[in-house]
Amino acid sequence: MRKGLFALAAVGLVATGSMAACGDSSGDSASSSSSAGTSAGKVGVILPDTKSSARWATADVKYLTDAFKAAGVEVDIQNAQGDKTQFQTIADGMISSGVKVLVIANLDSGTGAAVLTKAKQAGIATIDYDRLTLNGGADYYVSFDNVKVGELQGQGLVDCITAKGYTKPVIAELNGSPTDNNATLFKQGYDSILQPKFDSGEYVKGPDNAVPDWDNAQGGTIFEQQLTSNKDIKGVLAANDGLGNAAIAVLKKNKLNGQVPVTGQDATVQGLQNILAGDQCMTVYKAIKKEADAAAELAIALAKGQTPTTATGTVTDTESKKDVKSVLLTPEAITKANVKTVVDDGFVTKDELCTTDYAKACTEAGIS
Repeated sequence: MRKGLFALAAVGLVATGSMAACGDSSGDSASSSSSAGTSAGKVGVILPDTKSSARWATADVKYLTDAFKAAGVEVDIQNAQGDKTQFQTIADGMISSGVKVLVIANLDSGTGAAVLTKAKQAGIATIDYDRLTLNGGADYYVSFDNVKVGELQGQGLVDCITAKGYTKPVIAELNGSPTDNNATLFKQGYDSILQPKFDSGEYVKGPDNAVPDWDNAQGGTIFEQQLTSNKDIKGVLAANDGLGNAAIAVLKKNKLNGQVPVTGQDATVQGLQNILAGDQCMTVYKAIKKEADAAAELAIALAKGQTPTTATGTVTDTESKKDVKSVLLTPEAITKANVKTVVDDGFVTKDELCTTDYAKACTEAGIS
């Protein structure tokens, strides 16, 4: 899937801009521009939703805004709120406004490809952010090594099952949205760890379902059905923290929380609190600042008419079979033993994480 893998340092440019945030009928929006003036063109960024992961409402907006502001490059950041029609409407508006670069985190490859095609026809440079748009033909792609994310999840679940001492455990899978290429890559990664266990008879393969649109409510319903059909489930490979929490809520109803290891991804406050409480065995931390900075650095160069030099890797689009110039960053597994890492990095704050119910667990985890 990949030919290059490296981590990228954060953008270190002198802050010369001023930032103003606003909302409009086309979605949540933030903009940044330089009072000093620049020859750079405007950059448009479309984020997918705020329901699938808390990151889209918090971390990405902040880090992208900060990076463009520091470079003195005007940026318009909007969120489609899970609406494919809204996604296209936002894109049309940005293209009409004359953006020089369009950065998208697609809702699905079909919608994303339509938007990228329009942008290219208008002579706009394009960047796929976090999610590769299959058959979309973006000029660049910035993400984490998503197969590695899945491998970390699979190995994390194996480690937690081993610690429990279970024999022939039944494993359930709550996969991400079937329309998200990342979900396919995550599953490729964790199945590469789990399938040999199933083949050898060491583990028993249980229910395996995708969750449409990463919808947590549907995820809870699906897991409740999984547990009803198989009371012997002893491990849950949940593709992100939201789905993991949905599974944990069902386990709590059945007084099984803490007994059935559950994975996650995104190192959300909720996911980390579940880890501290002993209800979730691990998550995957993706340093969103590095991803946002990498995307911003590419976009800034393109907006200034320069040829980016940082995308030295490539990813093959499995539909078009074409290679896309890429920046792929390295994810990190987080367990109770290293939750402190996420706080030390500033991804979440102690105040957010260590509320009254989790204060003692935070202290025990070395968070002070």
